[in-house]
Amino acid sequence: MMFDPNVILRHMPEIMSGTAVTLALWITGMLLGVILGFIIATLRRYGSPLLDVPLGLIVEVLRGTPFLIQIFLVYYGGPFIGISLDPIPCGLLGLSIYAAAYYSEIFRAGYQAVPHGHFEAAECLGLSRLQIIRRILLPEMALIVLPPSVNLAVILLKESAVLSIITVPELTTTVSAIGSQEYAFLEAIFLLALIYWFIVEAAARLGRAAEARLSTYRFAAP
Repeated sequence: MMFDPNVILRHMPEIMSGTAVTLALWITGMLLGVILGFIIATLRRYGSPLLDVPLGLIVEVLRGTPFLIQIFLVYYGGPFIGISLDPIPCGLLGLSIYAAAYYSEIFRAGYQAVPHGHFEAAECLGLSRLQIIRRILLPEMALIVLPPSVNLAVILLKESAVLSIITVPELTTTVSAIGSQEYAFLEAIFLLALIYWFIVEAAARLGRAAEARLSTYRFAAP
């Protein structure tokens, strides 16, 4: 069996479509996860103690179970409670909730890592609460949470391949179907690995650039 690049070229439109679906689900799910995770972390940090226990339990359950099981429960278990979703909305919902659990812990650690003395110094200088949040908390917290957030984004990209199990027409589903149709499994696996590697490298480089940009805050913040 010889490697045949023509197989890839013949199916390039389908491959591009699958890649677009993967990128859309990944980016949207990641953004929703960041927003929801930030809300959860803020509620656990500054909300009522009555919220901390149930939210913490939900986060631990989500972090302690495989994403594959979670997506199965949402897709196949949803209809039993009146929630019937098509594969793409179900995949997006599952990926967002999964991401939110991990991002909430990243943000919670970021809150705890900012020294309390910085807040006291800002209060002594007469800064308002809003100014403290804008000039002290959020910039320092961003420096702390960015590296693990980029790592989690990479993990979420690779976890999105699990959505092929519920027939989401993303990259893994598309390329696997091409491999089965053309009996070109070597070409399919090679292409799949290459595309994921390229996206991961691009995300990592963007993350390093953002981290370098944010680090200038230490020296140039007003």
